[in-house]
Amino acid sequence: MTLPSRRNIDEVLADARTRLTRLSAAEAREAQQAGAVLIDIRPQLDRESEGTLPGAVVIERNVLEWRLDPASDARLPIADYELQAIVVCNEGYTSSLAAAALQTLGISRATDLIGGYRAWRAAGLPTDPPPSETDPG
Repeated sequence: MTLPSRRNIDEVLADARTRLTRLSAAEAREAQQAGAVLIDIRPQLDRESEGTLPGAVVIERNVLEWRLDPASDARLPIADYELQAIVVCNEGYTSSLAAAALQTLGISRATDLIGGYRAWRAAGLPTDPPPSETDPG
């Protein structure tokens, strides 16, 4: 058995990004308004402490491929090979790897948000506050 060549994570990330047409926060918002789906893969703790993206579908990273693979028994109703999925993480690194994985499954319109959730928020785009900021108690 031949072992695969070794690459560091920066090389893997750069390779993944060659396959993506990454979107700025403003472009992602426009795409969402035109029917694209934001896929928030951030951990629950981050969503609870920083807030969420209005209208985004939350899918934890560890189950992303199973939930969006149209051939999976564990797929969500939105799973479709034509889905324009915009994957969002905290800063735009993990989302690139995740979007490339979705493309490997045949979801060719998958991409990610440059700079992640924090770029979205810094651009002044709508967010929902963390539950602790909306709960009266």
